[in-house]
Amino acid sequence: MLVKDWMTKDPFTVAPDTPVLEAIKLLKQKGFRRLPVVREGKLLGLVTDKDLKDAMPSKATTLSVWEMNYLLSKLTVQEVMAKPVITVAADEPLEKAALLMEERKIGGLPVMEEERLVGIITVTDVLRAFIEVLGLKLGGLRVTVDIPDVPGALAQMAQAVPPANILSIATAAHLEGYQRLVLRVVGEGVEGVPERLRAAGERVVDVRPG
Repeated sequence: MLVKDWMTKDPFTVAPDTPVLEAIKLLKQKGFRRLPVVREGKLLGLVTDKDLKDAMPSKATTLSVWEMNYLLSKLTVQEVMAKPVITVAADEPLEKAALLMEERKIGGLPVMEEERLVGIITVTDVLRAFIEVLGLKLGGLRVTVDIPDVPGALAQMAQAVPPANILSIATAAHLEGYQRLVLRVVGEGVEGVPERLRAAGERVVDVRPG
């Protein structure tokens, strides 16, 4: 899975001299939460709905409505945007983008091809990919099993699954001497998978409908 396969392509952008009030209106109209700030094709910064809301005067201000509107009309996104921008390349693995967002505590990343902005990848996009890869919408049986943390253990465990098919495998935890895996199995004989695993000597921890 690459970033370019899950990103929103050709994102809506704003110029650095765009008034904050106009940017807020755009976010509301388009349903976005962030806007890349671009000038002459070059990415300068990123402004989010939170950045724009934080730029608004406090309700406790003593300024008049006229004064607030005047100040806001002069305030541009260049003055409130985040810079430098944390970005990710379009051909990077999706997990790199996910790790960057988790480490930096941010909800989205501009996606670049060299110096050109080509997309936006967000936490929502990563969740879509997670759901797709694990086959969460395809039903079946979800089986959690602890296998020995030794070479060949996964292949041995998989031999007990047929005639059902393994739709996905995810590592849920690393335990002392074991790996905890979550299998999603579908197809013929799926109900008997837990018993076949136990008969093969595997430690079945949890079984539930997918």
